[in-house]
Order: sequence, then C-alpha cells, then structure tokens
Amino acid sequence: MTLTLDPTNEDSTLRNGASRVTRREFVRNAIAAGLVFGAGGTGWADERREGVPRRPLGRTGEQISALGLGGFHIGNPRDEQEGIRLIRDAIERGITFMDNSWDYHNGGSEIRMGKALRDGYREKVFLMTKIDGRTKSAAARQIEQSLERLQTGHVDLMQFHEVIRMEDPDRIFAPGGGMEAMLEAKKAGKVRFIGFTGHKDPLVHLRMLQVAAAHDFRFDAVQMPLNVMDAHFRSFQHQVVPVLVEQGIGVLGMKSMGSGVILRSHTVTPVECLHYALNLPASTIITGIDSQELLGQAIGAARSFKPLSQSAVDALLAKTADAGEGGQYEPFKTTANFDATAHNPRWLG
Repeated sequence: MTLTLDPTNEDSTLRNGASRVTRREFVRNAIAAGLVFGAGGTGWADERREGVPRRPLGRTGEQISALGLGGFHIGNPRDEQEGIRLIRDAIERGITFMDNSWDYHNGGSEIRMGKALRDGYREKVFLMTKIDGRTKSAAARQIEQSLERLQTGHVDLMQFHEVIRMEDPDRIFAPGGGMEAMLEAKKAGKVRFIGFTGHKDPLVHLRMLQVAAAHDFRFDAVQMPLNVMDAHFRSFQHQVVPVLVEQGIGVLGMKSMGSGVILRSHTVTPVECLHYALNLPASTIITGIDSQELLGQAIGAARSFKPLSQSAVDALLAKTADAGEGGQYEPFKTTANFDATAHNPRWLG
C-alpha cells in the first residue's frame, strides 16, 4: 500500500489501489469492525505455552508471546543475578519476547540479558533491541555494541528508538542516515526484522510511516503506548493501530500501566490495565518486570485473559475518561521526563 496522508489532517487520504478513504473514515471503520478494541475481542488464536498466548508478528510469519519482558525494568534489580533469574523464569513460564535498548542503564540491561540468554536460552526467545543513532555511523556503532553486549550474532528485531520528533524520520532515511546502517546489518544477517518505537505523539508515528513509504520501505513492527488512558488523549490506539493492521505491520504495545503512573489515578487495577492492552490487536504487550511479584502478576493476567466484551471495554473507558482526557497520567506524552534522547542528544549522532 502507498501511504499518502498528512498526519496533521484528520481528513487526509489513505490510498490502496483504486480505493480511497480518509484517515478519519478508516479509523471509524476499523473501530466498527473490532480492529481497535471490543466487538468480541481481537480474534487472536488461543495457542498457549505455560499459560501465555502466542500471536503472529504482523506479516513476518513469526509467533511471539503476547506478553513481552520490558528491558528497562529488568535492569532495575541491584543484584545482577536476580535480574538474570527473572529473565530465565519469565522464559520458562512462557514470556519469550525480550525487549531491550542500547541505552537502557547505559548498556547494563543488554549486558544482563546477554548473560541470561546463555546456556541455550537464546534459542528460546524472540530477541529485540533498539538503537538511537540517526546517522549511519552512530547507528552502525550502536548495532555492533548491542550485539556484543547481548552475546549474540543477530537480533530478531532491531528498532529505531524514541522516534519522538517530526524530523527524526527525515534524518533516519536521509543519505548517510541510520537506515543505511540498519539495512546493511540486515543484509549481513545481524538483524532479521526492522521497526521503530516512540511514545510522544501518534502524528510522529504516522510521519515515520509516510517517509518510509516514500522510500519504498515497510517496517516489520512498530512500538507505541497502548493503555486505557491512551484511548482518551492523542491516541495511538485510534490513529496508528488501524494503519498498522491494514498494512500487516506488527503492533507492539508498551506502557500499559505507564510505569505505575496510570495506577495513581485509582481508576483501574494492574490486571485491568493488562487485560485492556491484551484485548487490542497487538502482537505483544511489553510490560516492566523487576520482581517475582510483578512476574507473577503478568503471568496471572495472561492466563486469565479472555477477549473482552464491548460492554466490558465501555465500562473501562467510562471510568477512565475523566482521568485520561488531558494526558495527566501519560507524562511520557506531555513532558520530557521520559525522553532519554532529548537529555542525551549525542546518542543520535
């Protein structure tokens, strides 16, 4: 599909062959069809291993765990061995999608995960990490550092991290930009699939998709916040997910509880947050786990999850509507507190 939309215009056009619909119409139709939430659930096949469902990653042919282990939080335990035990316990209990990033804990999260994936564990997981480099040289250097820390010859998915500025797509796809390094790494067998992440505004994601299409490139996966508050404010769920579903791009959800901030609204429980996110058409929901208690909570939510009825979805949205309206509980959208590359611009190259 050729994407021809103006992300600042709700009535901009999506073209697919001879058919033409506005983005507003596409989102409305997707919601009505149950692609975004509710309407009998997402229709995921209920294949489970140790209680965690498996879902397809877009058009890649890969099946991944519906819960992903968050790479930042796994770097939190002071005892490295505890972090390693958590990673291995998560794998043994059915969470096999591993999230990480070149910049988490100054590389500490990747180093910790690399140690955990020794002794045959690497073959049991779908390994993803992210880089910040916008230039070819910075991206190439970070790719090699990530592989070394993770103690692997390749990662299954490598993503451009924190695409949060309108100029990021142009820098990545420019001559001498990060995409050149990423494609070379893929050709060399160091990267299997390519994606991008961001947490700031759905318009930036749409811009990234637009620039990619202009360069005849289609991403394999895209990562974004998906939670009960996002449905009410600058919504990735409403604006980005339908486009990804239509293009067969894997949807990766994160911040289902916003690092606990959403829970401070006292409107939803952790399990409700996870069930709501799992009900969306996402290939995996990446959740922060830095203790056995949180690992058990995540596994329990996966085991108890069943597609939500429309009335159940409506009830969750109704009780979070007031709290979610202004983005108060999504500070990653409204402040720079979560913008690691803004605090460390040298990482971009």
